[in-house]
Amino acid sequence: MNIDIENIADRIIHARDTFTPLERLVEANEAPTIHDAMSIQHEIVRRRVLAGDKVVGFKLGNIAKAMQNKFGVGQPDFGPLLHSYFKPENLPLYADQFIQPYAELEPAFVLKKDLGGKYVTVADVISATDYVLPAIEIIDSRIKDWKIDIFETLADGGSVGAIILSAQPRTLDQLNLADTRGEIYFDDDLVEQGNTAAVYGNPVAAIMWLCHRVAEYGITFKKGDVILPGSCLAAVALEPKKKVTGRFKGWGEISFRYEPARK
Repeated sequence: MNIDIENIADRIIHARDTFTPLERLVEANEAPTIHDAMSIQHEIVRRRVLAGDKVVGFKLGNIAKAMQNKFGVGQPDFGPLLHSYFKPENLPLYADQFIQPYAELEPAFVLKKDLGGKYVTVADVISATDYVLPAIEIIDSRIKDWKIDIFETLADGGSVGAIILSAQPRTLDQLNLADTRGEIYFDDDLVEQGNTAAVYGNPVAAIMWLCHRVAEYGITFKKGDVILPGSCLAAVALEPKKKVTGRFKGWGEISFRYEPARK
């Protein structure tokens, strides 16, 4: 059975714009493919760009086992990052801006030259990286109660809700991303912890993997792009009236307040 790409794109866009979750993307008797999901993802991005948004990077998600276990999706997802996703640090975000948000912590890579293709190596990723920043990604599925598999999250662009970047850049030689502890706090309470080693052994290698995976769709990355390699810890459901802080040991931290819905 053919999947109606434009109809599903319409529904996901409406869910994003109205913060109203969808019960499902397809019926039980339909058998969508990853190719179908990527076609939907591309169509949504095409419409967003036509409406004035801009692609400014790309994300890899769900690569750590902690994340795969969290939502029951046994393989990584990925999708483009739009300019509209990025929010300033230390400012409030509100519950009415999301549907069912979770916070993740990861290093964000900013490129100083183009990168991509099925033959990218770890050395290529290192050479292409200008600096890295602590980042919080807020994931937010448009599918009710996070009842998703790989088709749903890919069609939904990797379930991105928002991205917050810190202003604490480091070059790769100033860090050991093969072994950096990451923590998330609500106010002063530690609620989740992990290590960047969980991100495919090293987030640098995760970005190499991403380049290989998306090459078949003709996707490459440009100078200045922000690339997210995936969370180093299990995502944490956001709670209103909390200060949310992501902290990398020996590097820096990033915070925002999560507030109740505005009336």
